[in-house]
Amino acid sequence: MRRKDRNIPDIILIEDIILKADVCRIALANGNIPYMVTMNFGYTGNPQRILYFHCANQGRKLDMIRKNSYTCFEMDIEHQLYSGIKGCDWGMKFSSVVGYGNTSIIEQKEERITGLNCIMRHYAGDKEFTYSDPVFERTTVLRLDIIEMTVKKC
Repeated sequence: MRRKDRNIPDIILIEDIILKADVCRIALANGNIPYMVTMNFGYTGNPQRILYFHCANQGRKLDMIRKNSYTCFEMDIEHQLYSGIKGCDWGMKFSSVVGYGNTSIIEQKEERITGLNCIMRHYAGDKEFTYSDPVFERTTVLRLDIIEMTVKKC
């Protein structure tokens, strides 16, 4: 991060930004071909820092993860446009998290349910959820084990 004064070392503040975000962008690479996609997510910080995602059972994202599991992720909140007299005086204030980790495709049923529940809690709170067998079978659950995060708050 270039602006060290905006970096947040406190995990409580970091997790506050993550929990307020409504989407997470993940960036994958296959050789020199990058691919970024916006996804719904769930986060758990205890005992490990993990992001969960869900997707269809086939597609470019899964093909790329199978070739290279190293993933960059980004989420941002609190967007505030500010203006000025000259064009270069304009800008945007925001808080963001950028991080890296390894993404895996979860195969075990219990862990898949754990991941889906984590995603649902992020959007719906602490409710109980069930998943129909047909929907469950056509849903892939991804787990991103976070290695590092950089956070900026404006």
